[in-house]
Amino acid sequence: MTRHFEEDGLSFDYPDDWHCHREEMDNGWTVTLQSPGAAFATITLDRDLPDPQEMIEAAHAALKAEYPSLEAEAMIETIAGEMAIGHDMEFFSLDMATLCRTRSFHGLAGTVLILCQTTDADDEDYEPVLSRLLASMRCEEE
Repeated sequence: MTRHFEEDGLSFDYPDDWHCHREEMDNGWTVTLQSPGAAFATITLDRDLPDPQEMIEAAHAALKAEYPSLEAEAMIETIAGEMAIGHDMEFFSLDMATLCRTRSFHGLAGTVLILCQTTDADDEDYEPVLSRLLASMRCEEE
């Protein structure tokens, strides 16, 4: 079974055994989806409409500062019918390989930033779930 999230014209589906926490910000909101394991996703909508490239660069710089051995590959894909830019990254945390991807695009009500993360140990279980979450994203007028 899946649950559905919809706000500000952005919607997506996520597994019903994942915990969803929404946090209001001055300029938008952030939703954190936590799997029963170590995988998670955060989706942020910023109504100030920052440039997606700036959001991706800031996320990459923050992760690189925390994990100096981080390796990143620039990526472009279509999410919610929009061109999304970002990185596929790998770094080590607590002696575990961690896989992370970021994507950003302009949504209807603001700029969307997505961060999905799994460890090498649970990637086989959760990477397909995170891919389905991204594939389910839609930008539509409410």
